[in-house]
Amino acid sequence: MEELYKQVKAQFEALKDKYTYEHIFIDNASQDKTVEILKGIAAKDKNVKIIVNASNFGHIRSPFYGLKQCYGDAVMLMVADLQDPPELIPEFLAKWEEGHQVVVGVKNKSKENPIMYGIRKLFYTLVRKMSETPMIDNFTGFGLYDKAFVDVLRATDDPYPYMRGFVAEYGGDIATVYYTQPKREHGKTSNNFYKLYDMAMLGFVNHSKVPLRLAVFIGFTIAALSLAVALFYFIYKLCYWDSFQVGNAPLVIGLFFFSAVQLIFIGILGEYIGAIHTQVRKRPLVIEKERVNFD
Repeated sequence: MEELYKQVKAQFEALKDKYTYEHIFIDNASQDKTVEILKGIAAKDKNVKIIVNASNFGHIRSPFYGLKQCYGDAVMLMVADLQDPPELIPEFLAKWEEGHQVVVGVKNKSKENPIMYGIRKLFYTLVRKMSETPMIDNFTGFGLYDKAFVDVLRATDDPYPYMRGFVAEYGGDIATVYYTQPKREHGKTSNNFYKLYDMAMLGFVNHSKVPLRLAVFIGFTIAALSLAVALFYFIYKLCYWDSFQVGNAPLVIGLFFFSAVQLIFIGILGEYIGAIHTQVRKRPLVIEKERVNFD
């Protein structure tokens, strides 16, 4: 947190003749000394503002809520682990001054674990190919958003938003800044397999009907193949009725195969139903515990 604050402040010190800024930290009910450290920074610098959540509302809702609390001419979103480089701030601002409403940071290279980078890259490719909206590869949300776009976000009543898809669908005139994602220097990421899976399924459910239609197409295909195999076995048995033995292996293999296919697509259907359930409950994005320097 302190290092991010120092780097962001250094960037805006060089730009102080053109811009004034405020730095809003949103804390997801940290159990360490993060809030204490942030309050110490905020006591010395009134540009620093803090929102402390009452509990951990997750990596999807909390950043989206933070964006909605910003009322400047433009807003930048970045994570606190310095994998979103603050030194790109001047380049984002230059693109914004050219008239672009949204400027996105796209990591075309990364110093993170190559396996995880490859998995994420595969996910972005799949979402882009299956989505009804043109998606942005290797975009995590890091970027600059004009006030007009933030006002659209603020008017959105979505309790579990997919920010990356929202930007791709409603961002309008989008500029791209490419960068190499640095290695995480401190701490351990909280993005475990479940959180990555949650983000992936949120992307599919919000922007594609392909998984549902794929279930129908695969169902028809398997039904046709099953009919063909059954017909083949029937004819073969008529021709060699006294010597042909089917055995239990095809029956067992077929049973497990069809059961697996059914479970997969019941799970996909459950993801869509779960998304509908989340929407209809209309729960708030975040409940705040306290604010600092919001006068």
